[in-house]
Amino acid sequence: MLQRSHLLAVALAAAVVLTGGTGGTAGAAPEPLPAKALPPTAERQLAALEHLVQPTVPKAGHADGGSGDPDDPVAAARQFAAARTAPAATVSGAAPEQGAAAGNRLRAIGGRWTEVTSGSTNSEDPAYADPSYSDYGSGWGLVTGRASALTTDGRWVYAGFADGGVWRSQDGGRHWQPEFQDQTTASVGALWVDPQDHSLWVGTGEANTSGDNYTGQGVYRSTDHGRTYQRVGGDELLNGQVATLTGNGRYVFAATSHGLWRRPLEAARNKPWQPVLQPDPNPTHDPTRTSIISSVVVRPGGDGDTVLAALGYRSGTPYDGLYLSTRGGAPGTFTLIQPAGIDSSDIGRTSLDYAPDGGALYALIQSPAYLAGKRPAPLQSTSFKGLYVSPTGDPSGPWKLLADAGTLARSGSAQTFPSGYEPGVGAWYNQYVKVDPADPRHVYVGLEEIYETRDGGSTWHTLAPFWNYTLPCYGTPAGCPPTVHTDQHAVAIAADGTLYVGSDGGVWSRPASDSAPGHWRDLNAGLRTLQYFYVGAGRDPQGGTAYWGGLQDNGGTLVRGGSHDVLQPFAGDGGDVVVDPADADRAAAEYVRGDITVTTTGGRSDGKSPAFRDISPSCDSSGTPIADCDPGMQFIAPYSADRADLNHWVVAGRYVWDTQKGFDTVCAKDAAGCDWKQAYDLGAKASATAVEADHGVDYVGWCGSCTPSDDSGDGFHSGIATDFGGAWHNVSAPNLPNRYVSALVSDPADPAHVYAVYGGYSSKWIPTAGTGHVFESRDGGTTWRDISGNLPDLPGDALVIANDRLVLATDHLVYTASLRSPTHWSRLGQGLPSSVATDVTLDPSGHAVVVATHGRGLWRLDLTGL
Repeated sequence: MLQRSHLLAVALAAAVVLTGGTGGTAGAAPEPLPAKALPPTAERQLAALEHLVQPTVPKAGHADGGSGDPDDPVAAARQFAAARTAPAATVSGAAPEQGAAAGNRLRAIGGRWTEVTSGSTNSEDPAYADPSYSDYGSGWGLVTGRASALTTDGRWVYAGFADGGVWRSQDGGRHWQPEFQDQTTASVGALWVDPQDHSLWVGTGEANTSGDNYTGQGVYRSTDHGRTYQRVGGDELLNGQVATLTGNGRYVFAATSHGLWRRPLEAARNKPWQPVLQPDPNPTHDPTRTSIISSVVVRPGGDGDTVLAALGYRSGTPYDGLYLSTRGGAPGTFTLIQPAGIDSSDIGRTSLDYAPDGGALYALIQSPAYLAGKRPAPLQSTSFKGLYVSPTGDPSGPWKLLADAGTLARSGSAQTFPSGYEPGVGAWYNQYVKVDPADPRHVYVGLEEIYETRDGGSTWHTLAPFWNYTLPCYGTPAGCPPTVHTDQHAVAIAADGTLYVGSDGGVWSRPASDSAPGHWRDLNAGLRTLQYFYVGAGRDPQGGTAYWGGLQDNGGTLVRGGSHDVLQPFAGDGGDVVVDPADADRAAAEYVRGDITVTTTGGRSDGKSPAFRDISPSCDSSGTPIADCDPGMQFIAPYSADRADLNHWVVAGRYVWDTQKGFDTVCAKDAAGCDWKQAYDLGAKASATAVEADHGVDYVGWCGSCTPSDDSGDGFHSGIATDFGGAWHNVSAPNLPNRYVSALVSDPADPAHVYAVYGGYSSKWIPTAGTGHVFESRDGGTTWRDISGNLPDLPGDALVIANDRLVLATDHLVYTASLRSPTHWSRLGQGLPSSVATDVTLDPSGHAVVVATHGRGLWRLDLTGL
């Protein structure tokens, strides 16, 4: 759950009262659940989660508190999005579209990319069962990247992923075929099948408001079961994120981060989308005030005239609420209603669903007030206001509360109540409600877990617990049944009665008729959608090359030499990695915010002996932070080992930290002390974005403030610091852009020779952004020259020097140039999907590179012959 560290929110003025539940029903005052001893791995993860989900106190002067919500669905998310939009808060969707088109026109050189990873990772291999750092015993089994959308059509099942495109299956998920892999974006927010002609509609731009959501390129349509696609409409939906697609027989509706839109189903392909609901005038161009529509439904059983939309940004805006049209969703026909039984002043992200006959309407509502910390006792952490029903299907109500956090906690949940991690703690990120088409009283609710009622909400049971650790069955001889990976985003029920669900761990299914616990079928073996942030390589002591990597919500992973199987020795979110090139059993893996742990056993553990130990100088250390810890680490903090000295490591947040003990580094608050030493203070507002160490010379890229306050670029500033020459200083070079410094790479033969890679887009799109994506210095950073040449204007993410070539990973494919003529770039290789390439590393052989993608796993290319 990448975004769970970012919870900056603004409280609404409304007073909120919880009506909790006991025994699985709503209405009674909630009581604490009995405490249960947790295994060390669950204690460590839960402590980290409880720390990360506490809201940050808002600063004055901004509609969303301070410099902007770092997880805003459109603007800069402190790291992932800022690396692509800074120095502005947003960038036109035409920028990635034109950049990708320019890249596709370049000549491709080299062979074909080959996939390194099998696609899913085994979170519960008994050989990698560290008692404090693994997911062993969770019940999740095989997991893959975040499934953001699901739909079915007869025998066809379609799954959309955060940055992995669309996958289709004809056999219930036993086998999957990747599609939608070569578009400008592979980020999918919504899927819908038109029941009239069975065409598949794909809304791009994931709308789950997390830090790694990517904006979209509009809506695409396929008439051949997902094999080929054409974009429908013009440029109206560029840079938007599509949360819901649906139709009323005459029109298709798109609920987006820029309002509600519609177009005739039978219109020509290029007919523009028509805006029908954009109530917020947003005079200050606040990216949180763009009329974010989280859900739209059409009442079944009528003529399609009743259209209901939820405007619900998670931190709240003055225009949040339910908007009703009784005239087919035409422009000017929507009215903000005051539904009886729902607090209209406290409506954040909302999901809606009708019973199949239109006789009942359900709404799952997240509370901006709760998210801001204004929760009535005994609530401690949830942002879930409740699940409501209008029993008549009338959007005006009266509505009845069916379930809240207390109700769901008592339905067999693995999340306790009250606690620091209650059901619905991430309702602003993960939520859905789904009515069984065969039974209007059978309803599913997805939050962190999955819940079910079969009697219209009178009783509930947890269908998929968060994990198994806290359940009574854990540790018993029979054990617990498998469960579904946490953080639910997508749901569909097929005509044959099969329930499909999608989460941060992929896709699962089970019969909707099944009321027994467990019985989940893991469908991730054929889905290759792993979301990597970083990758590192080293020689496997058992032979071949091993690859470590950090994944969104699926930990630190390992692919052993000679294998494509992905192991997960390390739990949680995975960040940067350092690997001993000569011995991949020695690796350092990051959780979040510079929380670094070291293994010298390749992560192997029998479940009793620890495989990892914490060595972090960060204030967000999962151990006990040291007294002078670093408070300014990025969510994924950069760190590196010296190219010439494996004992010299550098990590940076606000401060630059240095250790000379490599894998033997110790960092503890007690008498053992900490081997990390503060070498330089980047400044109170600064946070490092890239580090490089070579022959004792360090380079650090930084930003401060890192979050743009508006589209003119105000509030964002970046720079490069170095100790080249013996003393730390910031370089001053007028031709360097004011954008996110994504990578710094020095020449192994000369530490004064260094390259800088910049994210974002040029001044064509943002006047204050400058130009160029790759710069070269031969004097330790004193002067720089732009070597971007014919590179497309795309965010640069990572760079390596290999085989006398520069190899650059970008948001669209990988590019290369000869060291002798570095301004002449070509596309590198063929067959790489269009998922964002977040990192690239050199194979220990020196003649191949491995690229980490944020939705399609790891890929390798041999450079021999180039």
